[in-house]
Amino acid sequence: MSYTTKADLGGQPGFGPVTPEPEGELFHAAWEPRALALTLAMGATGSWNIDASRAVRETLPDYRDLSYYQIWLAALEQLMLQRGQIFPDEIAAGEIRHAAAPVARVLQAANVPAVLAKGSATERPATSPARFAIGQPVRMHRGKVDHHTRLPGYVQGKQGVIAHLHGAHVFADANAQGLGEQPQWLYTVVFDEAELWGDGAPRQNLSVSVDAWESYLEAVA
Repeated sequence: MSYTTKADLGGQPGFGPVTPEPEGELFHAAWEPRALALTLAMGATGSWNIDASRAVRETLPDYRDLSYYQIWLAALEQLMLQRGQIFPDEIAAGEIRHAAAPVARVLQAANVPAVLAKGSATERPATSPARFAIGQPVRMHRGKVDHHTRLPGYVQGKQGVIAHLHGAHVFADANAQGLGEQPQWLYTVVFDEAELWGDGAPRQNLSVSVDAWESYLEAVA
């Protein structure tokens, strides 16, 4: 089994042009700020980590048909259903019908600005030297996986060059599965457009940069 994520949509035809929106236009419907607030509030309870929430969003069966906040809301329902924090009859009725499940933390309204400003760092101390160096050619891992991955499908098996080293960071693939943070070195790999889409595609003089964990990379002989 392999999962398709939003990262796999790059380079695929049929999705139409990217339409720029005015700077600062955050919402398109009155319910969207509420969906954002619910997601932030539940995320702050510690019931799951950010990688688990992203994995659920990006593996929704109807992902491609949903708007941005529809994805957030559908994923929130799944996360809460999995943990007994909400039940199907409550979703259908749009009201609470069962006792609230206990949570580890509650984000108070007064603390929201400070919590959002602080963020959550993902960099961790490196336990080994980086395997790859800036300027080194590498090939991205290719092959099906049985879990959600942050490795974009359109770069699998493609050759690029290391452009930046970002230190060791929480490995999202493992963290999403509840297997711990398992930090790995994180790199920026740059690809030529012809490598990704072939010489037959219209040339736009572009390069594509992808941040990739060390286990995604293979040395080029």
